[in-house]
Amino acid sequence: MIRSVVCAVLLSAVCVPRFVISLSAAEVPQQVRESLQTQLAELQESVEILSAKPELQNPDGSALVADVAVFATAVERMLRHDEFPKDNYAEQAASAISTGRQRAAELDAGKPSWALKPGTTIRGYVSSIDGTVQPYALTLPSGVDPASANRWPLHVRLHGRADDMNEVNFIARNEGQAPPEGQSWIQLDVFGRGNNAYRWAGETDVFEAMADVQRRFRIDPDRITLHGFSMGGAGAWHLGLHFPDRWSSVGPGAGFVDFYKYQKQTELLPEWQHATLGIYDAIDYALNAFDVPVCTYGGEDDAQLVASTSTVDAAKELGVSIKLLVGPGMGHAFHPDSFREFMAFHEAHSKAGRKMNQQRREIRFTTRTLKYNRCDWLTIEEVGAVYEPSTVQAAVTDDGNVTVTTKNVAALSLNREIADTAVIDGTPLVCRSAAQGLLPDVYYRMTSNGWRVLSYDESRGFQNNSENHKRRGLQGPIDDAFMSSFVCVKGTGKPFDDQHQSWADFTLSRFRREFDKWLRGNARVIEDSELDEATIASSHLILFGDPQSNSVLKRVLPGLPVTWQEETITIGGRTFDTATHGLSLIFPNPLNPRKYVVINSGHTFHEKDFRSSNAWLFPRLGDIAVQKFTPRDDGTFDEEIVWAANFDAHWMLPAAGE
Repeated sequence: MIRSVVCAVLLSAVCVPRFVISLSAAEVPQQVRESLQTQLAELQESVEILSAKPELQNPDGSALVADVAVFATAVERMLRHDEFPKDNYAEQAASAISTGRQRAAELDAGKPSWALKPGTTIRGYVSSIDGTVQPYALTLPSGVDPASANRWPLHVRLHGRADDMNEVNFIARNEGQAPPEGQSWIQLDVFGRGNNAYRWAGETDVFEAMADVQRRFRIDPDRITLHGFSMGGAGAWHLGLHFPDRWSSVGPGAGFVDFYKYQKQTELLPEWQHATLGIYDAIDYALNAFDVPVCTYGGEDDAQLVASTSTVDAAKELGVSIKLLVGPGMGHAFHPDSFREFMAFHEAHSKAGRKMNQQRREIRFTTRTLKYNRCDWLTIEEVGAVYEPSTVQAAVTDDGNVTVTTKNVAALSLNREIADTAVIDGTPLVCRSAAQGLLPDVYYRMTSNGWRVLSYDESRGFQNNSENHKRRGLQGPIDDAFMSSFVCVKGTGKPFDDQHQSWADFTLSRFRREFDKWLRGNARVIEDSELDEATIASSHLILFGDPQSNSVLKRVLPGLPVTWQEETITIGGRTFDTATHGLSLIFPNPLNPRKYVVINSGHTFHEKDFRSSNAWLFPRLGDIAVQKFTPRDDGTFDEEIVWAANFDAHWMLPAAGE
């Protein structure tokens, strides 16, 4: 099993088409490149040998093989993309190969010296999104022993934007660093798939890296600190306020919190795009600082100080306190005194630990997407209006009940042990004894007659989501499909229209290239004839072509809100010519409604946006869009959005004319 996983990862990296977007600034002699290729091939062979060793066919062995493979994948990607922006990058690549080969020899001998080595070492894990090996840096203080009963606090640190940093450079920045004096915690420095402000696959990387650390070491889940600076500060605002129950404290330094102000945009985006800014604009989630201690920092002379002050002010208006530190006379950097105070804040809250589930007596929580819908013992399961604020305030009273007030919430759940009775918007309903006491969570739904508690059978049906309502992980937009396992499916049949097929092929090619380059991943592609039940069960299906060229698209089409004929596509009363228009959408997969199906789209933002500010990495096509495509002489296409929308909370289209 381990051999097949790791070998598949390495082979997929080698077999990805050579899409090259060169950021090279340094000329690297051909003999140096050839030497790196030769050494890389030797390291890859060593990884294959290790993957076949019976004693490494277990989770611990798999992790150690990934710790070797990560050096090979880093150099392979660097060479394939010709990423040598500075003269010393070739030397860094050679050093990475050398470290990988040393680790391979140690692991082959059964003596992996890096496993418990104090200081900073690079580790790797196999991502569930695309099967690639992804790196992270881990700093261990002295005395860490997974076999002991001690549980260690964890600091999760998010790096700032570094346009020249690829995996090899990330390795060079971190591998072999001595542990900082006085550090009493394990520290995870996240790579985050590059420079994306920990959005999309970058967000998933944070939690997958955390899970890998927690599998290897005894981490105290109540003492996990999140902090970062600049782009890392934006990531800390984003992950800290969207997941407030995960951290003992959050420390955003000089990170942006909204789109319009940060990018000095005065004209509103189209409605379907404007609405989805609520996914990531962290200032909209200021209320959630009630649920986690936050200390933010900005330099006095830093333009990004406004991100901290505006979020502090937004929270204050809601009766929520955020600690603000301002570095006197500082630009975009930490003042030493401020940094000491910043770290003292987080160490104090780490020592105290976050409030555990039953210890938290009050929750104030808001979200604009079901992607971020939970705080400890309360979950917003469904909303009324998508991308509008959904807010809950809940408090356990002295008599053992819990009172809940809601806004724009259609269904919610409570941990049954939190109270005997739940009073939701003034209506008393049973909690602890609901559903015969057989389920860990109690489900409540808003009806035309107000709130009601679901029975056991109703709760099981609700969990199955047979009505196909928007739920967490099934809420869109199109870009959400690329945050967990997905597979692209190419058609092999004759298309309705050759021009339309050319556009679909271009769309797939662009997505593969951009996902590879900018999100450091591998968009797996199969032909329609290769799709099997295991893939349908495990992955979102990203379908390219039309119902005649792609047999899988033909299978799912009856379950989609679309009529697709040879010359026309009809959507909600709107008809478009397939010779000049392409449809992109996301919808619950009719073959497996727990997963998505996406039609003719990868990520809806592109290379220009990746090269610009991370604030531009927001959805462009919503849940569904039609684009007019015009071919260029070079085989690419100009695209113009002629209609787009977001499905409502029940995956229904807006009426024509809305």
